Amino acid sequence: TDLPLPRGKVMGGSSTVNAQIFLRPHPDDFAMWVENGNDQWSYEQVLPYFINLERDLDFSEDNHGTHGPTPVRRYKEQEWLPDQAAFYAACRSLDFPDCPDANQPDSTGVGPFPLNNVDRLRYSTILTYLTPQVRDRENLTIQPDSTVYQILFEGARAIGVEVDFEGTLETVLADKIIMSAGAIASPQLLMLSGIGPADHLGDLGIPVVVDSPGVGQNLCDHPTNNMRWQLNPELKFEDRAHWHQVGLRYSSGNSNLANDMIVYAGLNPYEKFLFLRPSINFPMASGELKLSSTDPNVQPVLNYRYFDHPFDRQRQRQAIRLCLDIVHENSYKDILSDPIQPLPENLASDEALDEWILREADTGHHSASTCKMGPVTDYLAVVDQDGSVHGTEGLNVVDASIMPHCVRANINATTMMMAERIADLVS
Repeated sequence: TDLPLPRGKVMGGSSTVNAQIFLRPHPDDFAMWVENGNDQWSYEQVLPYFINLERDLDFSEDNHGTHGPTPVRRYKEQEWLPDQAAFYAACRSLDFPDCPDANQPDSTGVGPFPLNNVDRLRYSTILTYLTPQVRDRENLTIQPDSTVYQILFEGARAIGVEVDFEGTLETVLADKIIMSAGAIASPQLLMLSGIGPADHLGDLGIPVVVDSPGVGQNLCDHPTNNMRWQLNPELKFEDRAHWHQVGLRYSSGNSNLANDMIVYAGLNPYEKFLFLRPSINFPMASGELKLSSTDPNVQPVLNYRYFDHPFDRQRQRQAIRLCLDIVHENSYKDILSDPIQPLPENLASDEALDEWILREADTGHHSASTCKMGPVTDYLAVVDQDGSVHGTEGLNVVDASIMPHCVRANINATTMMMAERIADLVS
């Protein structure tokens, strides 16, 4: 894809650059993980980890944590910016239910997003986990300005990594290696190290350590389109405390999947447009990642196959038309001017809209599932339930790449939960 895909090669990872929406998945996501052979990942088993990693500032009942490292809050209705209040009112007038707490397991509808942002401070994992006390531990070394080139093996046992540190290649040996490079860099690094589809590795002259056909396959994201409108020129623009204060989750009319759709709403006061981002929260299509070079500094080739499945296109057409209904509600009358995209000609027919959807497809910034978890009987499974890489010893992967399928939520909270759970499973 030619889309920009910012990633967090920085302390705190992508929690340092993301939108800070701290949303939990639907329980059915984990039921599907269990159905696919991952019986350690039921909703009942993962819920305590979601609870323990958060400090919810709004809700304190059994479903929420009050003592975890990550503060979670929601904007109160009186804090909503005018466009956010208009979005909420329009969705309610279209009979979507009120959703005061989107992290309740059976929640749906329109309401404030849970955010790991308090008083305009981003609580990324660098703040919540890498505290001064943790940094002082004698068994922790943080080495910045480094790029791992490959994992080193003796047979099938991982024994270390080769690292470029400020232009010098170094070898770091270890009894156990846990890789958390993300859904793009983790499969890239596995393949550069000889773990991946044997034919693809052979084409690049990489010696095969483990023929693992699933590495780089099953690439999942939440495909979206950016709908934009010009703003009323008389509207006063204010600094944005947070662009995504309120959102809508719902089940598409032709689906038995709960909350398989999500709409993000915002206003850009600098470029002076309003945008809605209808997104497929549970896509049917998946893509693949392949190496383009044996140089780890050269980005791999990504083919997400956004909207490749006809059901994805059908649901997106419905979502776009729903968004048009939303902005035509009375609550928007003093906010919007003319459409920027899609234009009336793009909406003239299903075929015209499909062409626009495919041409203007955009990333949801939730890449996942390229090293998916599953039993050895699953041809495309790369790791088992504690992230151990099939066919190897001493090597685990713990990041969004091991999700069997991308969950129906922004993936930061789930990735943190998985790290906490696997830390227990491997200890």
